[in-house]
Amino acid sequence: MCCRGCQAVAEAIVAAGLTDFYRYRTTSSRRAEDLVPESLRALELYDRPDLQKSFVHTESEHVRDAALMMEGIVCAACVWLNEHHVGRLPGVLEFRVNYSTHRAQVRWDERQIQLSEILAAISAIGYIAHPFDPRRQEVLQKRERTVALRRLAVAGLGSMQVMMLAVALYAGDYQGMEEWIRVFLRWICLVLSLPVVTYAAWPFYSAAWRDLRRGRPGMDVPVSLAVLAAFVASAWYTWQGGGEIYYDSATMFVFFLLTGRFLEMTARHRAGQISEALVRMLPATATRLLADGGEEVVPIAELVPGDRVLVRPGSTVPADGRVEEGASSVDESLLTGESLPLPRRAGEALIGGAVNVESPLVMQVEKVGSDTVLSAIVRLLDRAQSEKPRLALLADRIAGWFVAALLIVATVVFGAWWSLCDFDTAFRVTLSVLVVTCPCALSLATPTAIVAATGALTRLGLLTTRGHALETLARATHIIFDKTGTLTYGRPQVVAVEPSSNLEAQRCLALAAALERGSEHPVGRALVEAAGSAILSATELRNTPGSGVEGWIEGCRYRVGRSEFVADLSATPAVERTDLDDAASTWVALGDQSGVLAWFRLADSLRPGAAAAVAALQDRGLTVELLSGDCAEVVMHVAREVGITEVVGEMSPQDKLERLRSLQEKGKVVAMVGDGVNDAPVLAAAQVSLAMGSGTQLAHATADMILLSERLEHVVCGVDMARRTVAIMRENFAWAIGYNLIALPLAVGGWLTPWMSALGMSFSSLLVVVNALRLRRA
Repeated sequence: MCCRGCQAVAEAIVAAGLTDFYRYRTTSSRRAEDLVPESLRALELYDRPDLQKSFVHTESEHVRDAALMMEGIVCAACVWLNEHHVGRLPGVLEFRVNYSTHRAQVRWDERQIQLSEILAAISAIGYIAHPFDPRRQEVLQKRERTVALRRLAVAGLGSMQVMMLAVALYAGDYQGMEEWIRVFLRWICLVLSLPVVTYAAWPFYSAAWRDLRRGRPGMDVPVSLAVLAAFVASAWYTWQGGGEIYYDSATMFVFFLLTGRFLEMTARHRAGQISEALVRMLPATATRLLADGGEEVVPIAELVPGDRVLVRPGSTVPADGRVEEGASSVDESLLTGESLPLPRRAGEALIGGAVNVESPLVMQVEKVGSDTVLSAIVRLLDRAQSEKPRLALLADRIAGWFVAALLIVATVVFGAWWSLCDFDTAFRVTLSVLVVTCPCALSLATPTAIVAATGALTRLGLLTTRGHALETLARATHIIFDKTGTLTYGRPQVVAVEPSSNLEAQRCLALAAALERGSEHPVGRALVEAAGSAILSATELRNTPGSGVEGWIEGCRYRVGRSEFVADLSATPAVERTDLDDAASTWVALGDQSGVLAWFRLADSLRPGAAAAVAALQDRGLTVELLSGDCAEVVMHVAREVGITEVVGEMSPQDKLERLRSLQEKGKVVAMVGDGVNDAPVLAAAQVSLAMGSGTQLAHATADMILLSERLEHVVCGVDMARRTVAIMRENFAWAIGYNLIALPLAVGGWLTPWMSALGMSFSSLLVVVNALRLRRA
C-alpha cells in the first residue's frame, strides 16, 4: 500500500465482505488525476519554466516574483481579502494587490509552493488571477467600463421612472388618490425596480456573499442588506395592499452607489495611467539581425541576451543593451523625466522603452523580459502603490471593525424603535442607518491619494518604491546628502581648456578625444564627452597604464595624459600645474614632438540646481547636512558652493551610520540621499531614503524612492508632494469619520429618510475621491 490510510480502507473493505464490488463493476474507478478540474490543469501550465520566462522575475535560486492581473476586484475589501488569504499560504513570502490597477505582486519560494497553487487559492475565494498582460488588461478595463455603464444605465433609468411615480404617490398622500390608482402605481414601481435590484445591484450581492463565506463582512454586506430589505419589504406591502414602500430609496441607493463606483473606477484608471504607460512602452516586435547580414522581425519575447537588433529612427528600444554601431539621440522622458533627448554612441547603454530619435542604431541585447530596467521600475511602482502607509492600515482596521459594529448598531436600533413604535417606523430608521453609514469613503480615503501622488511624482522622474515613503518624507526634519554622485556628478568633467600653443581649445579637445576614443578610463570618457561631435581619426594607439595614450593623427604623433609622459615625447622637462591646482581638480596635458599643446582641467562638477534645491529645502524648515568620505577640503568647498553649513568630510560608512543614529536617538526624522554601495547601509537605516537614478543596484534596493531624473529640484517637489499627500489623506480621513459621526445620530434619531441617507453616503465617497485626485497635478 502507498500509505497506512489506504491500507486501513482496504482492510475495512475486505472485512466487510465488499470485495465482490471489484469483480462485478462495469467500469474502472476514476483515478485521482481524473478528479482534478480542467481549470486547475490549465493553471499548472504556468509552472513551466519556458512560460514563466516572460513574466516571472528570479530574485534568488528559489525565490520568484511575478505580476498578476486580478479579475473580480470591486472594492478595498476585495484587496484585503485576497492579501490575507494568499498571504497565509505556506511558501508565499509576499502578496500585495494594487487597487488602482488591479495588479498583484507575488513573491514565493518554489520549494514550498508553485505558482499554479497560488492561482488556484485565489480562484477558490471567487477571484480570477493570471499573468499580467498589458493588452489583456486594457481589454478587461474596457469590458469593466462597458459593464459598469450598462448597470449604471439600468439603475439610472429605473430610479428616474420610480422617482416620478413616487412623487405621484407622495402627492396622493396629501391631496388624495383613488385606491386602485395607488395600487396600480405601486405595482408599476415594483416592476421598474426589479431590474435595478436584481441586475444593476448584482455586484453588491456577489461581493457580500463572498465576504460572508469567508467570515469577513465588508462594506457590501450592509449595502446588500439595505437594498434587499427595502425591496422585499416594499414588495410585501405591495402584495398586501398597505404599508410604506421604499422602491425609490432602494433604486436611488443603487444608482448613487453605482455612480460613485463608476467615477471612482474612472479615477482609478486615470491614476494608474503612468504605470500602464510604462508597461506599454516596449514594442510588440523587434528587428533581429542575422549572422548572414539579413533581418527578421520577431516578437520581443523571443529575444535573448546576445542578439543584435536594429533600432530605426522613431522606433522604440526593445530591450536593455549597448550600442554596437551608430550614433543617435534617445528619448527617455517617460523613464527618467529628462525632457531632452540624450546622445548615445557605440559602447553606451540603451534602456528598453526609450525612443530612438535621429539615426539607426545597432544594439546588442543584454537583458530581456522581467530583468530589464523598465520591468524593475514597474515592479517598484506597483510595490509602492500597493504597500499601505500607517494611515491606510488604520483605515482598513477601522473599516473592518466598522462594518461589524454597524450591523450590531442597526440591530439594536431596530429593536429599540420597534419597542417604542410600530414595525414600519423601526424598519425605516434601520434602513436609513444601514445606508448612511456605509464605510466606502473610509476605505477610499488613502489608496486614491497614494496612487495619484506616486503617479504624479513618477511623471517628474521621482519613483516611489515604498508605500510609507511619502508619509515619512512629509515628517522629515533632517535631510542628509552624500557628495559624490549626489550633489556632484561623481565623475570627472572638463571644466577648463588652456592651450599652450596657437591651437584653438576645440581643436585641442578634438585631438585628445581622438586619442581617448574607446577608452574606459573616466578621464578619457570626460575628454571624449567634452569634444562633442568633433571627430578625428587616430591610428597606432598605444596605452601606457597610469600615464596616458599615444597615437598618430593626420601624420603627427601626439600624447595625452600625465605631464611627464607628454613631456617625454618632446624630450623637454615636465611641468606640474601646482600653481592653479587644488585638491578637487586633475590636470591632463596634450602634446606632440614640439612640446605641450594644451592643459585640460578636470573636476567633479556640481549638478545644476544643487544650490537652489538646498536653499529650497532649508526654506521648508529642513536641516540639510553633507556627509562624505572625500577629504575635508573638497567637501567644505562643495558645501560652501551649495550653502550647507552642517558638513563633515572623511567619513567612513560606519561614521555616517553613527551620525544618522545619533540624530534618530534625538527624535529626528532623517531622509538620506545617496547613490553608491557605501551609502547602502545609511540608506537602509534612514527613516526614508532617496537613491540617484545612476546609483548602484544595491542603493536602489535599499532606497524608498529613486530619483530617475537626477534633478535635485525634484527632491524639493517630492517633499512638497509628500506634505500635500499626508494633508489630503488626513482631510479625507477626517471627513469620512466626521461624516459618520454626524450622520449616524441623525439616522438613529429618525431625522433622515432612506433616500436622504443614500444621497449623503454617495456624496461622501465622491468628495473623498475628487479631493485625492487634486494630487495628480505635480
